[in-house]
Amino acid sequence: MSLLRRIEQGQSSGQPDSGSSGIQKPGGEGDSSRLSAMQARRVSAPITSPQAGSYFDLKTRVQNKLLAEIDPSMDVSRTEEVRRTIQGLFEQILTEENIVLSRPERARLFEQIAAEILGLGPLQSLLEDDTITEIMVNGPKNIYIERKGKLHRVPVTFESNEHVMRIIDRIVAPLGRRIDESSPYVDARLQDGSRVNAVIPPISLVGPVLTIRKFSRNPISIEQLIQFGSVTNEAVQFLKACVEARLNIIISGGTGSGKTTLLNVLSSFIPSDERILTIENAAELQLRQEHVVTLESRPPNIEGRGEVTIRDLVGNALRMRPERIIVGECRGGEALDMLQAMNTGHDGSMTTVHANSPRDAIARIETMSLMAGMELPVRAIREQIAGAVDVICQVERMRDGTRKVTTIAEVSGMEGDVITMTDIFVFEQTGIENGKIIGHTRPTGLRPKFMSKIETAGIQLPPSIFGIGERRRY
Repeated sequence: MSLLRRIEQGQSSGQPDSGSSGIQKPGGEGDSSRLSAMQARRVSAPITSPQAGSYFDLKTRVQNKLLAEIDPSMDVSRTEEVRRTIQGLFEQILTEENIVLSRPERARLFEQIAAEILGLGPLQSLLEDDTITEIMVNGPKNIYIERKGKLHRVPVTFESNEHVMRIIDRIVAPLGRRIDESSPYVDARLQDGSRVNAVIPPISLVGPVLTIRKFSRNPISIEQLIQFGSVTNEAVQFLKACVEARLNIIISGGTGSGKTTLLNVLSSFIPSDERILTIENAAELQLRQEHVVTLESRPPNIEGRGEVTIRDLVGNALRMRPERIIVGECRGGEALDMLQAMNTGHDGSMTTVHANSPRDAIARIETMSLMAGMELPVRAIREQIAGAVDVICQVERMRDGTRKVTTIAEVSGMEGDVITMTDIFVFEQTGIENGKIIGHTRPTGLRPKFMSKIETAGIQLPPSIFGIGERRRY
């Protein structure tokens, strides 16, 4: 087995790989066989100077020569040791083949080759840039990033479609997941929890498409959200009291609006002596408590067996003595199971849903509950929602790229067949300055009906938080 393949899969010790076949081309030959054939053709070729060939040819030849020189039995899990070994052999190869490069060219060539062997190739430098929040690969030659909420094209490219697919394979293989013509899209994650989605031909007509939503190396704190203007201190005090008083919270918003980030922040308010179960498609949550059990769904293997859905995990979680259940996102029938969990002694649970407003979130939960296949009347589902959900927190990505908490609403009950809601905090835009939206999440002056639950938990919130008793200035 080549070192490159061992590096791609060496991080997966202890990970399930049932049915994982990696990326395959139509003929059925795996990536490792292509790499071996490539090595056999190119390793014997002489290394030439930059003047005799392109930079790409030089990089490819040095890289293949390096792979042939490295000891295959090396422990690839020791990244720093492997990097030092690669650097020593790299310098040796350049000397033996009489390749003359300037110091910047030599450093650039080594970093690119090291990224190919140990990292994610051309994407490695983008992943290490903390100012970038999202990376979008639209085929080998078109790469975009998101920085400060705005999209920018970057002068970074892959060599070919096969190069992009090799990087995708390196991401999904350690997770026991697969992507090929029979299953041309996959959700995965990086080691730091960053979310990854990949789509390949024939579904994609522009070549392999890779989307990486990066996670901050240091999880965003509530103080940073206040500093960014995403939420006010009063709203934070209210949400903190809701979490500590074990109220059930739904976070709703559009794609990329910051739902998972806010869920991470709110989960930090959960007392450390409680047993928490997290359930996700790809593990992204970064809970800091000690007693946390993380569960992750699993797609079917190549034979179409072994699938474990979010709904399966929610049902199983009820038997694991959880005090709180946190579902990364409800997308289907698991919404009904989540409502039942909230109604059966698992107070303080949280999840996220895709919706454009708190009212739309209620409608989506109704629809997803019907997807569970139960022949339940709509009124029964609405009664479940009214009895289970206490707070809906709406987050939005604004036109200037910033994320803000726009509404915090109480689900107050039912009137006839309609679920009633009360806005406790709403975002009020006061203007636009230098392209930036100016505004604050202000209280409406109404106290929620569940204040008795908060007070029973021994938490006292001053009336001023709700804008009662004094005039608020911003």
